[in-house]
Amino acid sequence: MSLDPIACVVSYLRSQPDLYQVVVTGDMGAREVGDTTVYVEHDGGYRRDRDAEVDRVYVAYEVYSLDREEAAELSFKVRNLLLRGLRNGVTVGDLYFLDSRDEEMPDYEPDDTSREHAYCGVVSFYYQQA
Repeated sequence: MSLDPIACVVSYLRSQPDLYQVVVTGDMGAREVGDTTVYVEHDGGYRRDRDAEVDRVYVAYEVYSLDREEAAELSFKVRNLLLRGLRNGVTVGDLYFLDSRDEEMPDYEPDDTSREHAYCGVVSFYYQQA
């Protein structure tokens, strides 16, 4: 049985002191327009079989805020937390994270519907079930 890595990434980000005042979610239906929000979603991946089964997952993160400077600063903070925190044998929930890699650094992509500022990036992880 494969586990959803997004639940573990959301759990990890929610546990970070720098993000206590921010909504962190893997479900866009759980947010209110105007709330500073970090939205995390699955963006592809693959399985590698060698000595052991290892999955590579691409995780897209989007940071929404009414303040552009806050959105930009928070997106780079999220990027650093993901790159430095979920690697080198860190276990979150039932997943064991082996490595992280920056795939796309945060880019400004304002939301046309809500008129919020948004910065979006992608990080990938190698992980195994713990």
